[in-house]
Amino acid sequence: MIEIDNVHKSFGNLDVVKGVSLTVNKGEVVSIIGGSGSGKSTLLMCINGLEPIQKGSIRVDGVEVHHHATDLNRLRQKIGIVFQQWNAFPHLTVLENVMLAPRKVLGKSTAEAEELAVQQLTHVGLGDKLKVFPGKLSGGQQQRMAIARALAMSPDYMLFDEATSALDPQLVGEVLDTMRMLAEDGMTMVLVTHEIRFARDVSDRVAFFRNGLVHEIGSPDQVIGSPVHAETADFLKSVR
Repeated sequence: MIEIDNVHKSFGNLDVVKGVSLTVNKGEVVSIIGGSGSGKSTLLMCINGLEPIQKGSIRVDGVEVHHHATDLNRLRQKIGIVFQQWNAFPHLTVLENVMLAPRKVLGKSTAEAEELAVQQLTHVGLGDKLKVFPGKLSGGQQQRMAIARALAMSPDYMLFDEATSALDPQLVGEVLDTMRMLAEDGMTMVLVTHEIRFARDVSDRVAFFRNGLVHEIGSPDQVIGSPVHAETADFLKSVR
């Protein structure tokens, strides 16, 4: 599981995460919603060790992410992350992009890495795009390639940081369908998203972030359907 305990994160004098505690169990989908600047995306970066924290602790399967003795590269093999931008290598084909990390990080042979890449690209519906260069893909296809790239590392957890926010509206659905498929497959996922209907459909729990804190957390029906706090209700009205 992912255990987040009283985590504080600041950038200079700006406090962004102000004492967040949250547990994500194996097989669970937790969606994080909230306004810009509420600390959602920053928390994901801290879970993956991409940003240091000033106070508190984050443990993944019992390993303290921010302990000086932790091998972050090894730990990150357990935690796939998909950002708003897909950041593919334009001079490599789709297949070569997805093969790269298994070869360079996991030490897989070319044949093993190719088998993994083909499997995951087929899984996300890109089995017919193996030899295509990323620039020839639609935005939705590029984001699905980024998901396949993360899955090729065989992670135990997937983090999604507003994975559809950079897409044209007509392309959002295909990426959400891929994420829904992963949830149905039992992947443990933490989603930062503005897609409220999607969060309600796929999540086991929803956390509403406000001012760097978990302001409300519970089942989707509770937080989205019948929020306790006026601030949660106001946010949901604004995004709807």
